[in-house]
Amino acid sequence: MGFPDRIERTTDLAHPPSKVWAALTTAEGLSGWFGNDAAIDLRPGGAARMSWPEGPVADIRIERVEEPSVLGFTWRVDGMPEGDPRRTYVEFTLEPTLQGTRLTVVETGFAQLPEGNYRTGYDSHVEGWARELDELVGYLDAA
Repeated sequence: MGFPDRIERTTDLAHPPSKVWAALTTAEGLSGWFGNDAAIDLRPGGAARMSWPEGPVADIRIERVEEPSVLGFTWRVDGMPEGDPRRTYVEFTLEPTLQGTRLTVVETGFAQLPEGNYRTGYDSHVEGWARELDELVGYLDAA
């Protein structure tokens, strides 16, 4: 493989796993930090949908739910045509710590993208996860 296939970010949060789990798995939580509007059917095979004011909509398929420690989903990568079956897999793992929760997010599947879409899709998600995790911290701290 000529380019990375994996994005991984870990952050320590000063909040209990139950509070972080709610931010990741409820429409209210997701719309507070990740999208501006959200809906979620929290079960393997369930659907979630998030939208942003600037127009994009993320249609998500829930793949893995192990409350309160693992949430996995797949979604279409920006720039790929609607209906394209290729998706990346995102997994959030929560670990309790003495100070709160260690949250790790891993996204994989970029290697399946065509060369012309790879760099844009991968780079936008690298930047996006840094920004979104900062927004999660702000949301949790304000709540």
